[in-house]
Amino acid sequence: MTYILSALGLAALAVLPMLFGDYGTGMLVGLAGYVTLATSWAMFSGPTRYISLATVAFFGVGAYTVAVLNEVLPYPLVLLAAAGIGATMALLVGLSTLRLAGIYFVIFTFGLAELVRQLITWFEVNVTGTLGRYIFLDLEAKHIYWQLLALGAATLALSAWIRRSRLGLALRVIGDDETVAAHSGINLARTKLVLFVASSTIITLVGAIQAPRWVYVEPSIVFNPTVSFLTVIMALLGGATRLWGPLFGAVPLFLLFEWLSARFPDHFSILLGLMFMAVVYALPDGVLAALEKFRRKGNGNSATKPAKEANA
Repeated sequence: MTYILSALGLAALAVLPMLFGDYGTGMLVGLAGYVTLATSWAMFSGPTRYISLATVAFFGVGAYTVAVLNEVLPYPLVLLAAAGIGATMALLVGLSTLRLAGIYFVIFTFGLAELVRQLITWFEVNVTGTLGRYIFLDLEAKHIYWQLLALGAATLALSAWIRRSRLGLALRVIGDDETVAAHSGINLARTKLVLFVASSTIITLVGAIQAPRWVYVEPSIVFNPTVSFLTVIMALLGGATRLWGPLFGAVPLFLLFEWLSARFPDHFSILLGLMFMAVVYALPDGVLAALEKFRRKGNGNSATKPAKEANA
């Protein structure tokens, strides 16, 4: 029954571009992209509690891969190339950084995104003699949305499978206490690396699929750090340790940020920072965890009330 309902829900979401105009379909593309980004980010960072700000580094690499190869290879091969480049980059980064933890990992991942942006900018200006590239692909917004919808569904399915597997259990133990995990016989480096590579590859594919939307790309567009911060806030708001948490965080926040960026374009970054602090301090475990805690508290009160009346 669960699979049937999931298939029906996916089919209903796939029909939405037929019901909306160009603006509505564009909103669906952005929403599907951020849902997938937040879900893939939470796949690794949720159980391990490693806060990564490198999302935009992989996102931008995926977009630039499409910009460079779209006139050389067929589109499916371009996506495969983007996934391969993202996985290779994640493997190299993971081997060198996943031994870091806490604030050191956060700082490194933030610096990585800026480093990649600067390297690509230097290469474009000094080697190719240009700063941006055009993307000539015959893809409409609805085609991009359908690709993101399929990738998002696959990401959710993969996350659900991981949560029920031994790999997911190992990740949760690592997130609770790495010392205990090591003494339990868990290979810390390999376990974290596998999930980091999988998560980063999906993020790279999101950037690659969304690239044709812009037609013209340059580093300042595809390596915008706002992508990293929005992804983190969305995942944390819904609950990075819950399967559906990133989805419940991404949908309302995406709509809110679209409204804020249109109404207050000069103050958007300030509002984003305030929102980040509010989520971290007020809802550290996410909305779903807070609702579950409130429900348990309500059930506990209703259960103790008859006992007190009986004793009286």
